[in-house]
Amino acid sequence: MSELKQSKYIDITTDYGFKKVFGSDTNKDLLIAFLNELFRGRKVIADLYYNKNEHVGDTEDIGTVIFDLTCTADNGERFIIEVQRTSQVNLKKRMLYYSSKLIADQAPKGNRRAWNYEISEVYIIVLMDGFAMPDAGAEKCFLHDICLCYRDHGKIFYEDLGFIYIELVNFVKAEAELVNDLDRWLYVLKNMSSLNGLSTYLRKPIFEKLFQLAEYSKLKPEEREMYNVSLRNKWDAESIRSSQEELLKRAREKAMAEGRAEGEAKGKAEGEAKGKSDVIKNLLSLNKFSISEIAELADVTVEFVKQIEAEKAKRK
Repeated sequence: MSELKQSKYIDITTDYGFKKVFGSDTNKDLLIAFLNELFRGRKVIADLYYNKNEHVGDTEDIGTVIFDLTCTADNGERFIIEVQRTSQVNLKKRMLYYSSKLIADQAPKGNRRAWNYEISEVYIIVLMDGFAMPDAGAEKCFLHDICLCYRDHGKIFYEDLGFIYIELVNFVKAEAELVNDLDRWLYVLKNMSSLNGLSTYLRKPIFEKLFQLAEYSKLKPEEREMYNVSLRNKWDAESIRSSQEELLKRAREKAMAEGRAEGEAKGKAEGEAKGKSDVIKNLLSLNKFSISEIAELADVTVEFVKQIEAEKAKRK
């Protein structure tokens, strides 16, 4: 496969780029730093180890689920980190299903009584690249931090199951506007492949390592090949998403135009009907014309004249 024209740094949101940066033991300090910023001091992960990404179903009917990244922290907390590039049908339900896999895995095969449902914390991190949170409406948040809480007053009911959705499309800060390390992480995730070097706003040891790791010229030939395939796949997904968005936009515009035309026609018809109704009322008041004559003069049916006559009689 021919090599693509490349920027200085790889795109971290490609499959290959994401796993190269965050998916190996030698670079797990990068993932730990990123996760700690996402939790914003609510918890601190000191260490973690990687689990197998493939989760085999309990039965043949259930099948196998393959996650982007799964890992367990030193205190037993479990994480799934997913990158999504196109809007998914039932995205929220899908992530809830993923979390149920990590919870169900913790049950021992026997001696459930002794275990007593001591479930470790489970967190699903979803990085959404290029599309918005389903059902988000007009809000433009780039970080959705979700847990189980009471509907009436919002108090947390259960802290140890969480979902963090990151909308990169809504993260629009420039380098000079970055105020904390979470901002810096989201900035490089969104913009890495368009940067030319490490700016003063990003000059920290953790980001220095990230930039060195993500430099395209340092990839081995086979790594470049894998990255190029991954980059093409991302572009294909973006092209499909753009086409779908354009079709949806055209469908909405067509529906709106048809709705306006229908409304205008209805308004015109209602206006004409009201005008004729007024004419008929005036002709009836004169008591000089028969029903059929009024219908002919107003260019309406006899039934319509009788209807107006009946309504007029009710108002007396």
